[in-house]
Amino acid sequence: MVPGRVRRRCFLPAFVAALSFWAAPARADVASWLFVGGGPSVLDRPSADRTVAGSLQLDTGLGTSPSRLLAVGGLLRMHTRFGDGSDFGLLVRTATRGYSLGDFGAAIDLGGYLRTWGDQKPGLGGTLSLGAPWGITLNLDAGLGPNDVRTYAAVLGLDLARFTIYRSTGTGWWSNPFPSPRTEHD
Repeated sequence: MVPGRVRRRCFLPAFVAALSFWAAPARADVASWLFVGGGPSVLDRPSADRTVAGSLQLDTGLGTSPSRLLAVGGLLRMHTRFGDGSDFGLLVRTATRGYSLGDFGAAIDLGGYLRTWGDQKPGLGGTLSLGAPWGITLNLDAGLGPNDVRTYAAVLGLDLARFTIYRSTGTGWWSNPFPSPRTEHD
């Protein structure tokens, strides 16, 4: 082997290693959501009477930076209708800055779900999520399944991520020691 080739082969790994020590620290803040809530759920089927039951909804997800005008991300959802069963959803969330930072704002979720009870088939769903300070959230859900089965729910709950690390309101009397995203002063 020619000595010049050995030097060239060693140069690239040495250069990459040197750059890794020179890199500045990254500050990649992401929006995150962790919601738990409950409320009435309506099941409307063409072949049966409309029924109303209590429900429990759990959401978790991640999105782009909450400091931007809009945060876009993915959301996993479990919506349990008491007496029937659970729907599991995968949705895309688009949220305003205020919503992502635990203040007044809104988010829209669109995607699909899989029903694990009844007809056990997938469907399409959407949510208008209205956020208030301290992580208080009202979700207005609608879903359309096969055979024109429709579901509606109004779920009131608390987004734990917006209540804790993303809380930007009320810090005058209850500080947020580790806010995200951090400001230039942090």
